[in-house]
Amino acid sequence: MSIQIVPLADPQPSASSRRLVWLASDDDGVPVGTAFLRLFEREGQDHLAELELNVHPAERRAGVGSELLARAVAGAEAEGRRCVLAQADAGTPGDHFLAARGFRKVLTLTYARLALADAAVDTAVDTAAPAHATVDTVTGSPPAGYRLRSWDGTVPDELADTFTASRRAMDDMPMDDTDYGVVVWDVERVRAAAKAIADRGESLHTVVAVDESDGSIAGFTELVVPGDGKGDGQHYGTGVLPEHRGHGLARWMKAEAIRQARERYPDLGGLLADTADGNTHMRAVNDSLGYRPTHRTFQYQLDL
Repeated sequence: MSIQIVPLADPQPSASSRRLVWLASDDDGVPVGTAFLRLFEREGQDHLAELELNVHPAERRAGVGSELLARAVAGAEAEGRRCVLAQADAGTPGDHFLAARGFRKVLTLTYARLALADAAVDTAVDTAAPAHATVDTVTGSPPAGYRLRSWDGTVPDELADTFTASRRAMDDMPMDDTDYGVVVWDVERVRAAAKAIADRGESLHTVVAVDESDGSIAGFTELVVPGDGKGDGQHYGTGVLPEHRGHGLARWMKAEAIRQARERYPDLGGLLADTADGNTHMRAVNDSLGYRPTHRTFQYQLDL
């Protein structure tokens, strides 16, 4: 079988990244594989490309994956990228493919799931408000000097600056040997990220811990729920600023996010979280809240 590789245009470029796309087809023009190379464009990550490569199971071991990989690597080099990242579940064909083609394993992620029916979190709330409102809440016994606040979708204007500043809580997240760079956030990027989730038809829910001494945001946790409120929700970022760590804020915020999800989405089955094995603190938080491991994924890196 001869393979034809055709480059395609990226249907969804964004302010922070764009993609190079290739489609592999057989002699009859039937698609047999694809490669998406995401090129990060913002300061701090403009050395990086991220690869997603898929080959139809029936067409594997025929050179399709290798042809697509060669195109993607050449594309990354032409764009002046320093490294290419790719991810594969442990023990899968993708895992073996990457390891055999010069990629090195740089990070292990453990995925875990919390069945909402089994979740045991305090449901005591000091204030009640409509589901769409921005509300201050308290779950259990709050750490002294802090309160919780939450909102749906885009951050309220009056919190935009302090919420953006709190994003640096993720800067020292354990990434082992991954050359991931530093994500530089501004208000525009925060709002664009929320809009991208809404455009997919999903719901973004954010819980933050507020420092009562000055009203600034000390930490945050984000949860994305399918638009129909069914299936599983996905935790995005959770972080606490270094100067506010040691007070149990991460667990407090996550417990509130769980409580809200269970209360507002009765048909939601569970919540998913992925955590680097080196992030022992967040793994302990998840374990304490009842999350149970489901599988492991490896992050691979090809240095160019």
